[in-house]
Amino acid sequence: MTTSTNFPPATHIAVNGIQLEVHEAGRENAGNPIVLCHGWPEHAFAWRHQVPALAAAGFHVIVPNQRGFGGSSCPPEVSAYDITKLTGDLVGLLEHFGYAKATFVGHDWGANIVWALAILHPDRVDRVINLALPYQARTEVPWIEFMEAVFGADHYFVHFNRQPGVADAVLEANTERFLRNLYRKNLPVAPPGPGMVMIDLATSDEPQGDPLLDDEELAVLTAAFETSGFRGGIHWYRNLDRNWKLLEDVDPIVRQPALMIYGARDPIPPSDTLTHFVPKVEVRTFDCGHWIQQERPAETTRAMLDWLAANPVT
Repeated sequence: MTTSTNFPPATHIAVNGIQLEVHEAGRENAGNPIVLCHGWPEHAFAWRHQVPALAAAGFHVIVPNQRGFGGSSCPPEVSAYDITKLTGDLVGLLEHFGYAKATFVGHDWGANIVWALAILHPDRVDRVINLALPYQARTEVPWIEFMEAVFGADHYFVHFNRQPGVADAVLEANTERFLRNLYRKNLPVAPPGPGMVMIDLATSDEPQGDPLLDDEELAVLTAAFETSGFRGGIHWYRNLDRNWKLLEDVDPIVRQPALMIYGARDPIPPSDTLTHFVPKVEVRTFDCGHWIQQERPAETTRAMLDWLAANPVT
């Protein structure tokens, strides 16, 4: 079992006007960087199963807690979390370590940031590996307006934007229960019921599926969110329409080699336009839910290493 006791210790690095809490492994492999980007509500610890194998394979593994998470800076302003700031933090990490470019890996919201980094700063990205969230093309109308029309006002993306502060307070009042109920596996495949799913998870005494995290792993995550709160991470969602505008004139094609890994039981569906926007993509699908690299750690790590070996940096 991989636990908090053998996850690399953190250091704090000044980038882009803030401080990031960063975990590293394989620093002796300087010159071969790979940056692992977590999603919401996650933490650098989500990559605990992959870090040792990547370091052993010769990578300098860099795993930040992104702004709003863990011991990293949590600015109060919503605008501090737009896509230019989040991708700018990753560019700042490269500059700190003296790297012109790196391979970037993302899960969930981290994948969204990595896709954006690949088009906003293409000269900084060698290769892309993303899990769960495929490339999200710009819609004809702003994203929250689009999602409200399709999914309704109770969809959590919409709720976070239309009712600011409500979910933040409920999640922070029920941190351990929310995380315990959210991090589950072997969930039934069913459409969500009425209500705002994140608030329902934070207040439910009857979670579905099986626990994904053991008590020690849950304690690591709980302590992190008791430190940071949830507001900063939720602010990522509150910038979706701002991001929609910021990306208006950006070339939307991801031209780097990419690996996309889906969970067959993830509520996020595969993209039927992925190859249009990411022409050099390869796709893998595992029999699991949303938390791919934690539900299927060995398979995920193997797929990453095999793909990296087959697609060397030129």
